Amino acid sequence: MGAQHNQDTATSRMRLLHNEFLQHPRTAPDGPRARTVTAGTPVNLAVVDHIAAAVTEVAEHTRSVNPDAGPLPPDVADVYDWYRQHTAHADDIQRQRGETIVYRQRLEHAIAMGDDSVIPPHRCPGCNTFSLRWRRELQRALCTNRRCLTRHGMSRTWTLARLAYEHVAVEKMSRECAT
Repeated sequence: MGAQHNQDTATSRMRLLHNEFLQHPRTAPDGPRARTVTAGTPVNLAVVDHIAAAVTEVAEHTRSVNPDAGPLPPDVADVYDWYRQHTAHADDIQRQRGETIVYRQRLEHAIAMGDDSVIPPHRCPGCNTFSLRWRRELQRALCTNRRCLTRHGMSRTWTLARLAYEHVAVEKMSRECAT
């Protein structure tokens, strides 16, 4: 997809998560404390769970398209290449669903690393403006356009899944128009 042309891909985000964010952050005595449920755990279990859920989701989708996909690669970041290799024959709907999963996970990986700058480049699905901001407490993208409101007068919010769906659909349409 279009995300492949630059270095900010689901693969690069997964590799960074796995290599740099598994360990609890080191903090100064007066700095922020790492949030952990289990004292003394050498790895950040939230990141372990996040990575495991991402790999499981990609593997389940891949095997639903190709039951003979074979074993997962040993390096978790290679799961996206594994997915593409084993779903190359998939129909357009299956491929679009898979690419939507991968793109959504790219956004999730970035947010898990504290990088919410991946949200503003997306257009709001409601008003089509570049007015989205990440709201951590909602775990959703919030449209800051004052005219983009729900019928109850509240600002609209969007899931990462919806943003990913819109992004992949627009890229697919752009590719089709270019041919």
